[in-house]
Amino acid sequence: MQISPAWIALSTLLLSGAHAAQGDWPSYGGTEGGTRYTPLTQITPANVRQLRLAWTYRLDAPLETVKHPYVAFEGTPLKVADTVYFCTPTSSVVALDAETGKPRWKFAPRLRAWGSFRACRGIAYYRGEDSGESCHERIIAATVDARMYAVDARTGRLCTNFGDNGWIDLLTGMGSMTPGVYTATSAPTIVRGRIVIGGMVMDNGQTNNPSGVVRAYDATTGKLAWAWDLGRPDRHGEPPSGETYTLNTPNAWGPFSADESNGLVYVPTGNSNPDYFGANRSAQAEKYSSSVVALDALSGEVRWSFQTTHHDLWDYDVGSQPVLLDLPTPSGIVPALIQATKRGETFVLDRRNGHPLLPVVEKQVPQGAAPGDWTAKTQPFSTGLPSLAGPDLTERDMWGLTPLDQLWCRIRFRQARYDGPMTPPSPDRPWIYSPGWMGGSDWGSISVDESRNVLIAVTLRMANYDRFVSTLEQQRASDQSLITPQVGSPFAGIIADYFHSPLGVPCQRPPYGMISAVDLRTGTLMWSHPLGTARSSGPLALGLRVPIPIPMGAVTMGGSLVTRSGLIFVGATLDRYLRALDERTGQELWKSDLSAAAFATPMSYISPQSGRQFVIVSVGGNSKFGPNHGLLVQAYALPPGKSD
Repeated sequence: MQISPAWIALSTLLLSGAHAAQGDWPSYGGTEGGTRYTPLTQITPANVRQLRLAWTYRLDAPLETVKHPYVAFEGTPLKVADTVYFCTPTSSVVALDAETGKPRWKFAPRLRAWGSFRACRGIAYYRGEDSGESCHERIIAATVDARMYAVDARTGRLCTNFGDNGWIDLLTGMGSMTPGVYTATSAPTIVRGRIVIGGMVMDNGQTNNPSGVVRAYDATTGKLAWAWDLGRPDRHGEPPSGETYTLNTPNAWGPFSADESNGLVYVPTGNSNPDYFGANRSAQAEKYSSSVVALDALSGEVRWSFQTTHHDLWDYDVGSQPVLLDLPTPSGIVPALIQATKRGETFVLDRRNGHPLLPVVEKQVPQGAAPGDWTAKTQPFSTGLPSLAGPDLTERDMWGLTPLDQLWCRIRFRQARYDGPMTPPSPDRPWIYSPGWMGGSDWGSISVDESRNVLIAVTLRMANYDRFVSTLEQQRASDQSLITPQVGSPFAGIIADYFHSPLGVPCQRPPYGMISAVDLRTGTLMWSHPLGTARSSGPLALGLRVPIPIPMGAVTMGGSLVTRSGLIFVGATLDRYLRALDERTGQELWKSDLSAAAFATPMSYISPQSGRQFVIVSVGGNSKFGPNHGLLVQAYALPPGKSD
């Protein structure tokens, strides 16, 4: 029987409402709109101090960081009915009992050799027509070796009627490439019976890097439904034999969001390689890079786009999931899209057409780029909401653990070019830009209290100190791993790193990690506080860790959860805590000491067995910030009988 797209959209909306009523978390961001909000009210500011660890699930022994130098456990689990689902850094999917955390099944794919990157941030749940056969409820997962698979949500067995015996090869149509250059890390997005997915292309590479194509597949059969290939906007199928999707188009590695009622999927984009030299980018790449793009969910046609950074020379790709909200305005309720950015600018748009709902102003920015390149004369700034970028840097802001490294940082500051926000790459000396490539807001995005129209943002204030290197300097470098190629630019490579002293401590004074609340009805900042302490944030170059929890705003990576009862749950910090904050004030009400950083976004649900509300988070951190001592999923709840 052929199912109409309209029926699929209606049934999906009804299913989403039923899941919310059941206290489920069926999508990466809670819903396909990505608000990271739960209407649950059992855990409140008054009783959150009674929150206790309810269960722990320990993954298999952590991966060897020597063999896999980038291992990140950053996933947000899903919860549907009585089961919790999550993915692991090795692209396995695990199903647990939502009440006890006991394993129900695990699907562990055999991965092909494909680079050393190991991360997964989320999976997708899809419920199709109940034909009485297996796999009418399925989990869709992307893998680090650039594939996608579907398993039965009840049994964990491959859905053999999906793709090629349960599998889709995302390298189809991509051409030959270096293993590991292309992969998928974010959760697939389900909209109108389509699975929509992009992919990550490694930064600072070559102009013949793989395509950043976005593709949609039938959620039941796995058949390609459409492709959005910037270089061939009128061709929505696979490339003919002997051709590939257009090379080096802006990739879309961050989480997508979807609007079932309007039939749109919203795609945050990156830019073309090389990141810091843009003279060779195509007209299509210039138009759609560092943007949020609305695609028709059934055809893949572009409906609108909004660019957050023009001619991006700062690696300001948009990694944050677009957040969908029905926003009250003087003229009534408007379907809005909120796009957070690495720049610390937050844009509020009408999600039907991309027009700004809050003022956006083009402001002049510093000029001057590398030979043959150019700099956009203006950049968009969101004047309707407060900037979360932090203050401009000054020489007096340079600091250190000792007078010597403070002096070293001041000298380095004077040697570099810094003209405030959007300081462009300098051909003859280092340059500083702030925020750096880690944000502002990155893939953790924002959360929005839908009942109060309050935006919660976890942001990072950490500058980058970059410089181009010549061929001779590249040859003489003792550590080649610090230099990444900039093929297509006049330089042999680039050193792009955060601005730090020889001790590995940031040169700019703290705070670094911040958490802020913004009233979307008035556009005003309600409060903004440092997030995290100095614990586990010592001189990285010496391998030391500060044992004293000095409040300074730690390095942050991840997002927050906000509840109808007025709580914010957030890990995201290097100091290894999960915290609960009062949404009204930002005051810390509760925290749990973790064995590793929770560089992941928490979620919450109701267990149908006991009726208790749980808060769950992935614990394991990121091997770039220290070794993985163990990967855990931890669930917290009030003791039985304490929810009144």
